[in-house]
Amino acid sequence: MKETMIAKLTAAFAPESLEVEDESHKHAGHSGARPGGQTHFRVSMTSAAFVGTSRIERHRLVNAVLADELNDRVHALALTLNVPAVPVEDGSNQKKLYAI
Repeated sequence: MKETMIAKLTAAFAPESLEVEDESHKHAGHSGARPGGQTHFRVSMTSAAFVGTSRIERHRLVNAVLADELNDRVHALALTLNVPAVPVEDGSNQKKLYAI
């Protein structure tokens, strides 16, 4: 499941960074947990595809890409979705990074 999610997210968003963590072990005995795990995941991703989108729009985009997994085995999906940082001159001859 994790490998499938990574492949789909990579194809859809060409992320600069992507982490998919199976957190099912933290939810054993809770609602939605199943034997064998692969029900609770945390995704952290940075992608230029998110530039100009709101936090809710980003979540909707990811949920659409992972719709089959969310309708099948995945019970919970925690998302941290970011845009890349870009260097910005601030007049002090030092570049600072800001999210766009």
